[in-house]
Amino acid sequence: MASYSTFDETPVAHVAEVSMDDEGNVRVHRVVCAVNYGRVISPGNVKAQMEGGIVFGLTAAPKAEVTIENGRAQQSNFHDYPVLCIDERPVIETHIVPSSEPPSGIGEMGVPPITPAVLNAIFDATGKRIRCIPVRPEDLR
Repeated sequence: MASYSTFDETPVAHVAEVSMDDEGNVRVHRVVCAVNYGRVISPGNVKAQMEGGIVFGLTAAPKAEVTIENGRAQQSNFHDYPVLCIDERPVIETHIVPSSEPPSGIGEMGVPPITPAVLNAIFDATGKRIRCIPVRPEDLR
């Protein structure tokens, strides 16, 4: 589990269920998300924003890496910066906390807590605290 309040406005918490195969490859099977956005005008949009942020954020833990050579990033776009594929997408449950407060921001709020939630799940499963991403199988052996 991990939580974060982006811009001190919108608290979001994620719980990640993960597994690792014998080679140390991590797979996220399910993410449960809770978000307190304030008074919700369009719950479908809130859910879509959370799911999109979670999927984007999940790319960082297992595969995303920016390498620098001669002071420049070697990755220029999605052709050489791998993102999560549809068959790697976990089941995502989004729970919106009922509130009568004014709506707050929702755009990127799902991204910050997802990698820490995955890393905390890895720690719970293995006892190994991972502090760098991407997580490589050799980090888990």
